[in-house]
Amino acid sequence: MEQPVKTPDKAARRVLGTCAVLMVGALTLTACGGNANANNDDKGGGAGASGAKIVISAKNGSSGASINSTGVKVSGGKLTDVKMTVAESGQAVPGAISADGGSWKPKEQLERGTKYEIAAKAKGSDGKSTSARSSFTTVSPENSFIGTYTPDSGSTVGVGMPVSFNFDKAISDKKAVQSGITVTSSSGQKVVGHWFGAQRLDFRPEEYWKAGSKVTMKIDLDGVEGANGVFGVQKKTVTFTIGRSQVSTVDVNTQTMTVTRDGKTLKTVPISAGSAEFPTYNGQMVISEKLKETRMNSQTVDLADAYDIPDVPHAMRLTTSGTFLHGNYWYNKGNPPFGVAGTSHGCVGLQDVQGAQGDTTAKWFYDNSLIGDVVIVKNSPDKSVAPDNGLNGWNLPWSEWTAGSAA
Repeated sequence: MEQPVKTPDKAARRVLGTCAVLMVGALTLTACGGNANANNDDKGGGAGASGAKIVISAKNGSSGASINSTGVKVSGGKLTDVKMTVAESGQAVPGAISADGGSWKPKEQLERGTKYEIAAKAKGSDGKSTSARSSFTTVSPENSFIGTYTPDSGSTVGVGMPVSFNFDKAISDKKAVQSGITVTSSSGQKVVGHWFGAQRLDFRPEEYWKAGSKVTMKIDLDGVEGANGVFGVQKKTVTFTIGRSQVSTVDVNTQTMTVTRDGKTLKTVPISAGSAEFPTYNGQMVISEKLKETRMNSQTVDLADAYDIPDVPHAMRLTTSGTFLHGNYWYNKGNPPFGVAGTSHGCVGLQDVQGAQGDTTAKWFYDNSLIGDVVIVKNSPDKSVAPDNGLNGWNLPWSEWTAGSAA
């Protein structure tokens, strides 16, 4: 099997950027000790019966505060001014008072392990002013867990795309964490979670997603204790769309791949699968990454100096361990293997040219494939792919899949 040389992982991009980060882990502000006290005209004590009462969501001096639920509310009046700063630097934290003057919240999610200060002022229905302050620290990285997830919010994916979470700390209370995530589809398909070990949780229906359906993932993990003293901080809703149905079947006996879209054969193309020494896995595999060009070095899969190809074209990842469906331009031009014999180190090769240009079989398949499309390999002498090797949980029978649910 080929494996690209390590470059910044797209999963890391999700953690820091678009798909963003599944910030999973931290105490809610209300859970860590109550509210800051309001002073009425700086005289101490609470506001009068007709006066304004300010409630800051983190008690003065508290730690382990939520990075999502920070805010200020007032009863019996309206907020007139709220200032929030990073205690160490004095940097202002942008936020806004609601239209009715009853609440304030930061514009962005807070940072973990950071001390903040809030100073709020309000005017009561009696015309009197009151103020409140709080200094608190958000939950630390040590006491929270973060998970990355796929697919990206707003994306369109193939019918085989599971929802997959990877947590950066071991989860001991799997039921609590799984119960904080709900995945539903407009198709009405029942969606069930399955744990692969203590740090990965995938969700899928019994059969592939229905083409054109909308999937909604609600993450409500803020304050959920995933392990002893380790809490969730993430709270958001993610939606994505299932595109057309495309399932491609590789038959190692005939060295061909039949591409089926919405139940109709689109094209049958010649391929070259793994050799007798390095056969391709059998089973249902999901395209999890598309790379127009990438370097593949045999040392990354413990095959010594068998190959080092700097510009493999049209590469689509099928397993974490390094199985790809990719273009091949280095084949023997006098005796092309496509449709004839398996010659790879476990990947599925398609005829291509160097530079990822030209009207080739590999380019056609690359351009017509989505992340989440299914590639099925049959009649290979190798074993079936492990369900946790890539996004390939479809290889588990439904009874085994549901048995791995903690909810």
